[in-house]
Amino acid sequence: MTATATPPAVAGTGTPQRRPLRLGPLRLESQVVQAALSGYSDLPMRVMARRFGAAYTLCEVMLDQFLAQVGNNRRNLARLAIAAEEHPVGGQLMGANPDDFAPAARRLVEAGFDCIDINFGCPVKKVLGRCRGGYLLSVPETALEIVGRVRDAVPAHLPVTLKMRRGIDDTDESEEKFFTIFDGAFDRGVAAITVHGRSVVQRYDGPSNWGFLARVKQHAGSRTVLGSGDLFSPQACLAMLAQTGVDGLTVARGAIGNPWIFEQTLALLSGADPTTLTPPTVHEQREVLAEHFRLAVELHGEQLAGRSMRKFAIKYARLHPEPLTVRDAFIAVKTTADWQAALAGHYASDAPGRDPSADIDETGEE
Repeated sequence: MTATATPPAVAGTGTPQRRPLRLGPLRLESQVVQAALSGYSDLPMRVMARRFGAAYTLCEVMLDQFLAQVGNNRRNLARLAIAAEEHPVGGQLMGANPDDFAPAARRLVEAGFDCIDINFGCPVKKVLGRCRGGYLLSVPETALEIVGRVRDAVPAHLPVTLKMRRGIDDTDESEEKFFTIFDGAFDRGVAAITVHGRSVVQRYDGPSNWGFLARVKQHAGSRTVLGSGDLFSPQACLAMLAQTGVDGLTVARGAIGNPWIFEQTLALLSGADPTTLTPPTVHEQREVLAEHFRLAVELHGEQLAGRSMRKFAIKYARLHPEPLTVRDAFIAVKTTADWQAALAGHYASDAPGRDPSADIDETGEE
């Protein structure tokens, strides 16, 4: 199926509006996407994001070597699990050796993912030391060989996309390599590229460079570009679309423990008055926490769910009117009984919630 690209938004032309987004043959209902989040974006998180309006979600990044050797134990299979209600959903792939990417991509296709995303953006030290993720932005020839191998391995009706940072560092050489990979990847058939406004060496420190995103989108023309970085509130999501002209955006850390960010962003894109947006109440939070936990138990089993949910609950606590007290209660959770006690003790009485973006400073750090 041949897709007709939606005309790109133009930076500075007014308030962004909700519109469909194309990833090759995939037509998404809006331009608001949940990013891949290592250690977080498993099936329960993705399902909650979809229910609150994310048009598309990406699983946590998977290593090519893991996919080649994945066994049948519950924990490994859980990483490949997909719920019927979350399609379309993307599988993200990371590695170092071009030879390993094609079989890994085919494994993601067999698992049922609707799009294969390649990670050239991870800035974690041990990832870089193994020549994966953001390291590949320093070696365009290898990066583009990987893109070609994946595109050739994936059926033509499924899109292949790419995640990049704006380069290894702030040098002219780094920027030149960025655009070599960017243009070369589109030439090799990728359907869209997500660009994070921070460099690899910047990691998560300092602000995301939205000015660079605007330059990239202007350079890309009708090719689909998604923006990433510093999206911790619905207002920030609208601001990125307005200031950069990117076709869509991927919400990453701002979505952990806050699926409401998708619902609120879509409301603003549909013309809602920003002053009418209020954080979820304590009881609304309780319902979502309980459902997220139920999905985690269903996927992982009670013992593992109790441990895996702790990191989510700590983030959910930011919306509670007593965030530090509730955070500490969830940190102490070890069993399902502890989990239920925390909900019963801190979410029994309804009250207005708080805006979690209040915890973000001007550099985008929590």
